[in-house]
Amino acid sequence: MAVYDDIAVDPGLAALYQDLHRHPELGFQEHRTAGIIAQRLTDLGYDVTTGVGGTGVVGVLRNGAGATALLRADMDALPVKEETGLDYASTDTGTDADGLTVPVAHACGHDVHVACLLGAAQALAQDRASWSGTLVLVGQPAEELGAGAQALVDDGLLDRFPRPDVVLGQHVAPLPAGTITGHPGASYAGSDTLHVRLVGRGAHGSRPEASVDPVVMAAATVQRLQAIVSREVPVEQKVVLTVGSIHAGTAANVIPDHADLGLNIRTYDEAVRNRVLAAVERVVRSEAAASGAPEEPTITPVERFPVVVNDADALQRNLSVFTEWLGEGKVFDPGAGAGSEDVGVIATNAGAPLSYWLLGGADPALFTTGDMSDPALLTVPSNHSPRYAPVIEPTLSIGVTALVAAVRTWLPTR
Repeated sequence: MAVYDDIAVDPGLAALYQDLHRHPELGFQEHRTAGIIAQRLTDLGYDVTTGVGGTGVVGVLRNGAGATALLRADMDALPVKEETGLDYASTDTGTDADGLTVPVAHACGHDVHVACLLGAAQALAQDRASWSGTLVLVGQPAEELGAGAQALVDDGLLDRFPRPDVVLGQHVAPLPAGTITGHPGASYAGSDTLHVRLVGRGAHGSRPEASVDPVVMAAATVQRLQAIVSREVPVEQKVVLTVGSIHAGTAANVIPDHADLGLNIRTYDEAVRNRVLAAVERVVRSEAAASGAPEEPTITPVERFPVVVNDADALQRNLSVFTEWLGEGKVFDPGAGAGSEDVGVIATNAGAPLSYWLLGGADPALFTTGDMSDPALLTVPSNHSPRYAPVIEPTLSIGVTALVAAVRTWLPTR
């Protein structure tokens, strides 16, 4: 196999990345980002369609006989106030689903994904002699909402455009820049986010006997929910259950009439997922009944991400190439991660293997071992942190080269 040191990475990619970073957009609102992707792909000769699944962009480049590879990059940002101190930090705001004005930042690194996709699109378009087949490049909306990939599929991604033989993608991570990691099988957790409303009866703080206190009910519920993982799930089955938000009342001397909980559950197996969800419902309803709640609690699903399952053979096919290129020790298996993704929706609906890997994006000088045992992993700002900021190089160059190398692996010249 060739060592991929011949791939030309556009030196202007850093400026594009900084521009994307300065101007993040929330899910299904990525109009500016989508416009940049569409224009660049059009200029490179791709057949471009916009508005797919809302704000999605699909670019197709046919280059003779061969298979079809789909490369996906998510575009959306988070309602997070950036605290990186970078001179290209975001100061933009957006409007969330509740109509509130919120700060917006690329705190998950999707700007890296878009920049790398466009860099690879350019390299592949300008060197068509190095591969043969069909490329489908996708700028996906709303990954953070767990809804963008399904929106693309529902809008005909796999019917209106060439159906892929493989789905390829990457996600920047707080690992040393210059490393790539991938795990076969169930690689990233399925995720369920729930909104729970516990209904009580309000009263003056001086007369708690006249109330059904939803704050006490919520406290008991939170405590009991934690025991689902520690007492109802076998230790070999990974489950994470987090109560990330509690909202109740407005004054210290007023017992409110309801309390709202925000729950997130992460699992790697559908049977385990169903068992945990059933346990959550049992606990919530039982605690409400034990408190004498005047009404049944409501449990409303908010977001759902399926488990991301990497095809073992497809992933190894790419990791072998990356290892030859980057060297032993720079490519390794990090184990299954607890983060969630919706890229698998595309592969599953296409009936195609998924090869999805993590791209190191942190300053290598901060690390000692550079693997999953490195103590720096506990201190380096990670995805979704307001201080998360991948180093531009070598992150972009490695990310572009990885995508191009993967495409060449799946779409060899004939």
